[in-house]
Amino acid sequence: MIKELIVVEGKSDTVAIKRAVQADTIETGGSAVDRTVIAKITLAMERRGVIILTDPDHAGERIRKIVSAKVPGCKHAFIPEKDATRKGDIGVENASPEAIRHALENVHTSFEGAPILIGIEDLMEAGMLVNSNAAERRMALGDLLGIGYCNGKQLYKRLAMFGITREEFACALAQIDLGGSTS
Repeated sequence: MIKELIVVEGKSDTVAIKRAVQADTIETGGSAVDRTVIAKITLAMERRGVIILTDPDHAGERIRKIVSAKVPGCKHAFIPEKDATRKGDIGVENASPEAIRHALENVHTSFEGAPILIGIEDLMEAGMLVNSNAAERRMALGDLLGIGYCNGKQLYKRLAMFGITREEFACALAQIDLGGSTS
């Protein structure tokens, strides 16, 4: 049984979570995230803690940002897009129980005001910005670090917010470069 409540988008996500682990969920009911849902999440945070596990798409990121802004200290779990896609549809409900368990085993806690360990120059040098393969490299990096896919500006913020060390960053880059799928 997972202690924290898991914030998901809808009922089909709850079904997928319950196939993978014993846990309670709070459904946002879409990307609007009204104040009653925020009140539930706030109470859950105070009593048990919260893990946000939304779809690896634009709407899921929007929900993640809204909830994080209104309820500080949430943990974040990410399922790579490739593991959450079935027949062109992206969502937690499409992820295997193994992918969901893996995401929940690798949660990150956001920490606003965290020190910058990896700078813009590091991202440029690593080919994560202003590079013909930057998006592909960011996706691979996000998958390896368990922080999800994001654009360059968000990557910079997430690396700090989740306290990714220079060593973790370098190790993930080495894996990307050895994999040969991106350059």
